[in-house]
Amino acid sequence: MCETGTAVPSGKDDNAYLAAFRDRLGLPGIIDVHTHFMPEPVMRKVWAYFDSAGPLTARTWPIAYRDDEQVRLKTLRDFGVRAFSSLVYPHKPEMGAWLNAWTAEFAERTPDCLHTATFYPEPAAESYVAEAIRRGAQLFKVHVQVGGFDPGDPLLDPVWGLIQDARIPVVTHCGSGPVPGEFTGPGPIAALLRRFPRLPLIVAHMGAPEYTEFFDLAEKYPDIRFDTTMTFTDFFEEVDPFPAGERGRLHSLGDRILFGSDFPNIPYTYGHAVEALERLDLGDEWLRKVCYQNAADLFGIA
Repeated sequence: MCETGTAVPSGKDDNAYLAAFRDRLGLPGIIDVHTHFMPEPVMRKVWAYFDSAGPLTARTWPIAYRDDEQVRLKTLRDFGVRAFSSLVYPHKPEMGAWLNAWTAEFAERTPDCLHTATFYPEPAAESYVAEAIRRGAQLFKVHVQVGGFDPGDPLLDPVWGLIQDARIPVVTHCGSGPVPGEFTGPGPIAALLRRFPRLPLIVAHMGAPEYTEFFDLAEKYPDIRFDTTMTFTDFFEEVDPFPAGERGRLHSLGDRILFGSDFPNIPYTYGHAVEALERLDLGDEWLRKVCYQNAADLFGIA
């Protein structure tokens, strides 16, 4: 657990709570599409940024699971997580190929991790994305806020074309939370989808805080999905509360919502992320789909 001791406590045994949750719903496990495993120097820099309450966090953000890689893997597995991702994202050119080489090697030695890749708008992107697809990438990650780029950058046109043709989902941080960027929000994504309407985007954090606008896009583009990462938790509800008027669409989009946690970079316990979904009171079938079945179907997990 957190070295600083500042993470929000759950007040319960998360392993026991999550086991009871899975048993009650008859789930073989949880699939978490939004977890971060990175090269150690990169992870340390990410943690240092959160510790400094950098401008893209906008608030104090303690890390709840600041542990060595193998400990973090065991923690997830003890929580009953059956499959997860190794989301990485470059913030400048000449990082994407190196990060993809690392995630490919990580996936090879970590069978329960979805083979994840990334990219940045640069001339080499088409080549290293094609190589990642050739090596079996199952998921891509794009962070518009941290990368500070327009997803419609012409350098990415061949990349989006490859991904659309390969039907590989892309976890995309494109909402304006926690801090808006030059290219965040639904506008740039809407423009991208007009040119690549079959892109299988997974909008991270449910598109917070532009929930309604991203739901509108989902009604127009059936290949848009969402992940629940940090949404509905006390930490997010304090700043970007989910609009009560969208609960109906939240339920109706249940087939297109996937569980995500942001582990290990969360300022509360893992169980709270699941508890936050339970207390929405949208029904057991909705929870089964969100926490397991939707991702199992998407990624072919038996």
